[in-house]
Amino acid sequence: MVVASVVGARSDSEAPVAGAPAADAADAVSAAAETEALLRGIPQDGIALGSPDAPVTLVEYADLQCPYCAIWARDAFPAIVDEYVRPGHVRVVFRGLAFIGPESDTALRTALAAGAQGRLWNVVHLLYGNQGAENAGWVTDDLLHELGGSIGGLDAARMLAERESAPVEHELAAAQRAAEAAGIHGTPSFQAGPTEGALEPLPVTSLGPEEIRARLDALLAR
Repeated sequence: MVVASVVGARSDSEAPVAGAPAADAADAVSAAAETEALLRGIPQDGIALGSPDAPVTLVEYADLQCPYCAIWARDAFPAIVDEYVRPGHVRVVFRGLAFIGPESDTALRTALAAGAQGRLWNVVHLLYGNQGAENAGWVTDDLLHELGGSIGGLDAARMLAERESAPVEHELAAAQRAAEAAGIHGTPSFQAGPTEGALEPLPVTSLGPEEIRARLDALLAR
């Protein structure tokens, strides 16, 4: 089981909180406007974001309650999307893990259910933007319904109803198998490589985009 952060183990009391819990729709809708602008026009297929013809694939292993994952989503992900995903150079694959607590599982199942409607990455990014303290009760059906309702093209009721579906169960199991095979021991963790080719670990020591930029550039130059 994945239990440690890529930037170092910490107690819950030491963990940075990436944003306060979303208590009303206004917070969710505000975050949704930014998310919609970031992802608008980029193809999504289940857990994948970006063109299937992109020459390089970046895989992110993350827990939706992980505060370090939320920092990466805020500080690095938009640059990766704008510089590599939107132009068609890189596709990003989300491998969700749920080790922090039951709220991680609820959030992850909701995001995976949204993937059936081509909106997983919208839900993931909004959850990070509205993330509360670990296991503090912030992942509620009210919040998830508000987030879903703020995403264009997403049927929020269907998303919530499909959280126990066979495709969601399949993706949960596939992510766990992939994490075990890759020796993932913290989140966020990354792999990268040629699309349809072998993926290699992508170690990072910071939560900005610089290290990932360098690795993606090297892969694209091959």
